[in-house]
Order: sequence, then structure tokens, then C-alpha cells
Amino acid sequence: MNDESSSLIPVPTPYARTYRVRQATVVEIAGEIDLGSAHGIHPHLDAAALWPPPLLVVFDLGPVEFIDCYGLALLVRARRRVLDRGGRTAMVCTHPPTRRLLAMTGLDGVFRPLPTLDAALDAEL
Repeated sequence: MNDESSSLIPVPTPYARTYRVRQATVVEIAGEIDLGSAHGIHPHLDAAALWPPPLLVVFDLGPVEFIDCYGLALLVRARRRVLDRGGRTAMVCTHPPTRRLLAMTGLDGVFRPLPTLDAALDAEL
């Protein structure tokens, strides 16, 4: 990673951290994802869309305990920014309540969540 690229990684917060693995940008989101935690997540989602091609962003929801519609909207907007730049997204999610919410909203077909980071990377690379 060069100095310019490393400046794209925001400082970790209690709600999100960003890192690079296998030419993908991983945004790991943790805790409760709602309006109250958005300030700690926005910088990570915004920065993820700025990487140069090939752009693959993985939303890792493994540590998520709760997500509401506001949290889902954050992810949908982030996905749109990545797609608008010609990139791709993947999602890691095993938390049953989060999977149910994705299914109820129809977003499971959009994000196609996978059980592990390796599975998400293998499916997209």
C-alpha cells in the first residue's frame, strides 16, 4: 500500500474499521448500526468508495449486534457510490436477526450475504 492509498483508511471507531485484504477494501461494522452510530460509520463507508480500480468493497457485518432501517440505508447508499464508480460490493453476515431484516426488506437479494470474509472475497475476486 502506498502513502496515498493508506490515507484513504479512516481512523477506527467503536463502530467501524477499514482495512485492505487481497486487493479488496473491507469495512467491518460493529455494534448497533443506527442513527446514533452513523457518525462513526460514515467516514469508513465514504472512504471505501474512493479506492482506485479494481474497486471491491466488502461490508463485514460479522460483529453487528443490531441494525435498523437507518443502518440499512447507510449500506445501500455506500453500495450505490461504489457501483457508480464501476466497483463491486460483497457482504459478510451471519447474525440471524440481521439476515431476517435483509430478507424482509428484499436486500438479501441485493447484497447476497455470505458467511465468511473468505467466501465473500472468493465469490467476488
